[in-house]
Amino acid sequence: MKITFNGAARTVTGSQHLLEINGKKILLDCGLFQGHRQDFYDRNQHFNFDPTEIDAVVLSHAHIDHSGNLPSLVKAGFRGPIFSTPPTAELGKIMLADSAHIQQADAEYASKKNSRRGEPAVEPLYTMQDAIDASNQYYPVKYDEPFSPIPGVEVRFVDAGHILGSAAVVLNINDNGEKKKFWFSGDIGRFNMPLLNDPILPDNDVDYLLMECTYGDKPHPTMDEAYQDLKEIMIKTSHRGGKVIIPAFAVGRTQDIVYFINRMISDGELDPLPVYVDSPLAVEASEIFLSFPEYFDAETRQLMIEHRHPALDFKGLTYIKSVDESKRLNDLKGPMVIISASGMAETGRILHHLRNNIENPNNTILIVGWQAPDTLGRRLAEGDRQVRIFGQLFDRRAEVKIINGFSAHAGQDALLQYARRVKGHAKHIFLVHGEPDKEAIFESLLKQEGIGPISFPDWKETYEI
Repeated sequence: MKITFNGAARTVTGSQHLLEINGKKILLDCGLFQGHRQDFYDRNQHFNFDPTEIDAVVLSHAHIDHSGNLPSLVKAGFRGPIFSTPPTAELGKIMLADSAHIQQADAEYASKKNSRRGEPAVEPLYTMQDAIDASNQYYPVKYDEPFSPIPGVEVRFVDAGHILGSAAVVLNINDNGEKKKFWFSGDIGRFNMPLLNDPILPDNDVDYLLMECTYGDKPHPTMDEAYQDLKEIMIKTSHRGGKVIIPAFAVGRTQDIVYFINRMISDGELDPLPVYVDSPLAVEASEIFLSFPEYFDAETRQLMIEHRHPALDFKGLTYIKSVDESKRLNDLKGPMVIISASGMAETGRILHHLRNNIENPNNTILIVGWQAPDTLGRRLAEGDRQVRIFGQLFDRRAEVKIINGFSAHAGQDALLQYARRVKGHAKHIFLVHGEPDKEAIFESLLKQEGIGPISFPDWKETYEI
């Protein structure tokens, strides 16, 4: 049995891990790598294996850095099942379609630029048809229902508490007669978050733990601290008559932020103000949320029974669908809140809102999630005074604020709690989905507690286990 790390190795995006067992191959996740345009195409177009030889994909959740390269895999010849939880399958279908739309639009834009220079057209990474083809291969399985993607391997999903339907993947393996237990964390959620259940911790008899460590370098601020920071930003920007512009992932983060603003207004801590969610994908995702009440925590389930989902419906909240509605927001005066995708401000309608509001000092650009290197979101978070949007240079006069406490990823303390569960039994722990400096800090903490052995693999590195 061996594992090869084809993505999210010493970086955060592009989750993709190949397990080879008894002559069969399982791919854990198939996410998009994010980076410079050329790196993006090189890494995502070319697989480190033959896609036609993959027997099954087992998917942890629907976020694009974990599922977004499935259309390329199918385009290259993969014809097997894509196992996921039911919400992940439904969210995955709309997210892959949205990603395909972005690939096609980006290719069209680049082709027009090339045409003016007499250079050849650019092909999209994949098309809408590729996304549809991949969506037709989803095979949904509920939490704790065992299934066998290949002979000799029994798999079950357990709640990872990260986004709706997110899962850790537990594999009980018969490797030529030797029993092995392998646990893939996917993205680990946080404890005591609104809407979702807490993440399930690993069983203490796990032999091999493959876990994320995005925030292995530090614990998060408490949720109450993040809430108070958000309230302060909302109040100050409102008093200036400004707009709060929030780049946010359409699935997960958007609903969390809406929930907290609803709570502030409902509790009388914030004067009512218009809140616009300008993301067609978020609109579709929110409709899917309503289809899976059993995947939320008990409080949210009860509110859904009463038709009062706290992240989807309150007075003053408007979900924007059409382009014309989106454009009309440019003419409206603050105070108001605009939440729009993408979360790293690289694509989508958020770019239009940033272009139209970045030079107004009354406005606030609020960063509420991890930002990949070389993205507009990272440049804003790092304090760049000038940024390019649609090729045009803008002076950044709007205030930029960062709140890390809303992250849907476990912080250092929760990651330690996760890893401690396998202390004394695990034969190996693999750290992925983290930048090298953060992985190194987390590895040092694990070693101090006698947890190991530990590796943080390089891209394309293979281990016999």
